[in-house]
Amino acid sequence: MYQVISRRYRPQTFGAVVGQNVLVTTLKQAIESQKIAHAYLFCGVKGTGKTTCARILAKALNCKQLTKDCEPCTTCSSCKEIALGTSLDVLEIDGASHRGIDSMRQLNDTVGYAPHSGTYKIYIIDEVHMLTKEAFNALLKTLEEPPPHVKFIFATTEPHKIPATILSRCQRFDLSRISPPAMQNKLQSIINEAKAHVEESALDLIIHKAEGSLRDAESLLDQILSSQESSASITLEKASAILGIPPKKLFENLDQAVYKEDLSFAFTLTEHLFTSGLDPTYFLESLMEHFRCALLHILERASHPIYTKEDCLYILDFLLEMQKKELPFKRISIEMSLLHIIRSKKRVSIDTLVKKLTELQHNAPIEKQQPAAPQPVSAPETIEIVPEKPAAPPMPPPSIPAAGKEQSGYDTLLRFAAVELEGTLI
Repeated sequence: MYQVISRRYRPQTFGAVVGQNVLVTTLKQAIESQKIAHAYLFCGVKGTGKTTCARILAKALNCKQLTKDCEPCTTCSSCKEIALGTSLDVLEIDGASHRGIDSMRQLNDTVGYAPHSGTYKIYIIDEVHMLTKEAFNALLKTLEEPPPHVKFIFATTEPHKIPATILSRCQRFDLSRISPPAMQNKLQSIINEAKAHVEESALDLIIHKAEGSLRDAESLLDQILSSQESSASITLEKASAILGIPPKKLFENLDQAVYKEDLSFAFTLTEHLFTSGLDPTYFLESLMEHFRCALLHILERASHPIYTKEDCLYILDFLLEMQKKELPFKRISIEMSLLHIIRSKKRVSIDTLVKKLTELQHNAPIEKQQPAAPQPVSAPETIEIVPEKPAAPPMPPPSIPAAGKEQSGYDTLLRFAAVELEGTLI
């Protein structure tokens, strides 16, 4: 029966674990010195080896033929049973499906029983953050003072959701993302064993798509290898097509449409996206990655043939908001998004508007009052004087700030006007 790559090549010893040297070294030293904590917490993103390390630790604690460097032998009855998931001394619990107080009460009832054949009775709770508050409270007393033969190993992707009372009773280890070189070595060994040929650019695409998760990378590689003949070479184009990733040429054409302000390309690209069966979610992620790379290009080389730094930042902000809203990827929403990106080239930033308004203010001529022409003198007339209330003194004319000096109030006014007029240039 066929077994997927992520299960077939799952590490069975500490030495086979990829990219977690600090965790492996610490656990082996604890086993060697017999300073084993009663509770461990393994934290990290998906696919970095949390559950795998928990099982290897359980093997090492109950192994009947532990090696000199504190590695489980993988051949004794205890190691085989743990690997198959049939051990009576190692109980794996899914925190997502056993999150209630009743499940923790059942666990507390079994804690007092002695191990069946091993040294320890070990409870591995995956996704422990999914437990309810009541379940954590039921677990707390046992976790605080467990019997000497009981060990707990927790795994989670969201440690911030675990109560502080539980965290304080565990030794916490944060598993890091798998580095690209370590991931490449692992995947290349799998490819060599499968006698397949994957181009380096296609392998780089898999590693980039996995984002530090070795399990995701192995699943993507499995998908590619299973869809191709063993003798065929897997190129970047083939890998992109299999994984549903838009080809780079699409984004190059979009750049040209932005440069030419070709609004019709938004409809052309959307039509291609739907007729070719590309995943809209992958398309949005790839679009964000494209403009991220454009921004990096500008920051490293100070220029881009089409976009400015402000253009890239504005488009990335727009796409990020689109992703947060989790809108359904209908044809019209994608068309409107692409139209917005193409039109963004004509957009004038607030900073540019402020600069233009400031320049206009500095260059505006100041009108000087001309003296009134003399009036002809006529004979005096008799005027009846009627007493009136004294008039209020005239308000002084507003002073025009001189150019080149700091004008905090005036600049604030200019920026307010720029915000109101964003997108239009005077």
